[in-house]
Amino acid sequence: MEAERKTLNDREKMNELERIRHSCAHVMATAILRLWPEAQFASGPPVENGFYYDVDLPHRISPDDFPRIEEEMKKEIKANHPFEKMVVSRDQALKDAESGRLGALIERPGNPSRFKIGNLSDIPEGEAISYYKNGDFIDLCAGPHVMRTGNIGGFKLTSVASAYYKGDERNPQLQRIYGTAFKNKTELEAYFKMLEEAKRRDHRKIGQEMGLFTIDPDFTGPGLPLWLPKGGAILEELEKLAKETEFAAGYVRVKTPHIARERMYITSGHLPYYAESMFPPMELNEGEVRNKAEAQPNASKYYLKAMNCPHHHRVFAAEPRSYRDLPLRLAEYGTCYRYEQSGELFGLMRVRSLNMNDAHIYCTPEQFADEFNGVNEMYLKYFKTFGIEKYVMRFSTHDPSKLGQKFVDEPELWIKTEDMVREVLKTSGINYVEVPNEAAFYGPKIDVQVWSVIGREFTLATNQVDFAVPSKFGLVYRDSDNTEKTPLCIHRAPLGTHERFIGFLIEHYAGNFPLWLAPEQVRVLTIGQEEPLVNYAKDIVRELRTHMVRAEGEYTNDKINGKIQTAELSKVHTMLVVGPRDMAANAVSLRVHGKGNLGVKPRAEAIENILTSIRQRGG
Repeated sequence: MEAERKTLNDREKMNELERIRHSCAHVMATAILRLWPEAQFASGPPVENGFYYDVDLPHRISPDDFPRIEEEMKKEIKANHPFEKMVVSRDQALKDAESGRLGALIERPGNPSRFKIGNLSDIPEGEAISYYKNGDFIDLCAGPHVMRTGNIGGFKLTSVASAYYKGDERNPQLQRIYGTAFKNKTELEAYFKMLEEAKRRDHRKIGQEMGLFTIDPDFTGPGLPLWLPKGGAILEELEKLAKETEFAAGYVRVKTPHIARERMYITSGHLPYYAESMFPPMELNEGEVRNKAEAQPNASKYYLKAMNCPHHHRVFAAEPRSYRDLPLRLAEYGTCYRYEQSGELFGLMRVRSLNMNDAHIYCTPEQFADEFNGVNEMYLKYFKTFGIEKYVMRFSTHDPSKLGQKFVDEPELWIKTEDMVREVLKTSGINYVEVPNEAAFYGPKIDVQVWSVIGREFTLATNQVDFAVPSKFGLVYRDSDNTEKTPLCIHRAPLGTHERFIGFLIEHYAGNFPLWLAPEQVRVLTIGQEEPLVNYAKDIVRELRTHMVRAEGEYTNDKINGKIQTAELSKVHTMLVVGPRDMAANAVSLRVHGKGNLGVKPRAEAIENILTSIRQRGG
């Protein structure tokens, strides 16, 4: 994916790590030019986990070339050259690009810096044009950078891919060289150690090993997960948690269809702007229209729903509403369908079928602060339940210059609702950062970023404030002064989608789920196959299952060590081992996955502890 060009204001906000990585991209370009002087460079920005530089070069760079490039990079860093900024005119920049000097170590007559010429056209008129120089390398660049090349700590080249210039397939295909950089080698080593652990915890690998889900591209289709019984158990537990939590918070549950007429999404504004992310419409011949009011253009077009909010708006509209009915909190685990591009599909993280922990809160402006704070409190409760210790709320606001284009043209409402959200975040002490120009088209939003136990970052869910779409659907309530007013709407999904959240949990726990969430909570293992012993074990399983515990039994004559090993490999949370002496004492030998033998416990005590742990959603 092509990195969007940052504005000068965005660049001023680049943190130290982003500056290090941006500078390292220039150092990498310097090194490549020393090895291949004919290289032509396009753009080299910092990105989420490192940096890249796009290069046009007859030689196909491969990972085998990385050690040579890295050696040259070390020389440039050791030289400790300053990053010098030079502001030039557009005419001078064009002259230098035509001489081949930009993105190069020397002038290259007859070999102009053709991609830099193209980059020049992206710089708005009136914006300052600048170069950055380190050693002999001069590049068209707005910065910022670290002071000197020696300020770059640990670095490593990671991969090479293909990319079209400016992300346009009509343009030349370039080689994209990726790398990463950190303040020091210790942080670099920790990062790659985390990546190795992330590979071990890959939800696709663990999900297959544990039999949680499968994706069948040939019959069901790509990006459409099939939940297997063990994965279904996790899904059911999450829904149970959400329903209990939402019931306690005053939500009411609704159920809506998976499809709707085209009119629904035209009214909401999702069509035509969101059409590329929706499945193509179904053309239905419904015969003669009986009611003129229904005689809408393309009334026979139906779409799979890509979002639940329009449906919930129609639920609100189904009955007259008074201020006494508000806040109205409509909740649903709704199934949505989004046509993600095939190249973007990734396990459970990017799919085409999503089961969303969705709800929409309709409230008055006076109720907004309490309702929005209540949503935040729900997030914090869930974080505690799942052991999520690090998080940040990304508060996305609008850009006034893009009203009527990217954002609904309601300047006063934008300012008012953003101030309201900002005040709630400050008052509640929530950890947040403010990000301009990334709001939803109908209101400010909050993206919830969380970190797994190994430090890997995930986008968990999104909250949005909607002051525009309810009015499009004519949603009103009668206020205490007997006038009709349009409610504010808070879109929230604290547990995101089943797919993304379970993918996160698989990696967060490495498949070692806490007892309440484990697909197989208890397995009873017999030492031997004698009938009285097997009956004793089966009786324990029956008692547990009476209490809705996911318990199974293993009653074969296999050696007990082998049974335990099989259960451990299957990530069964609790193992109750029973032999003749355990049966005689009405006891069990308790084992917990990853913790080993916890000793002999009275049967009743062991079962009660299991039930209590599940009830309290403990480990």
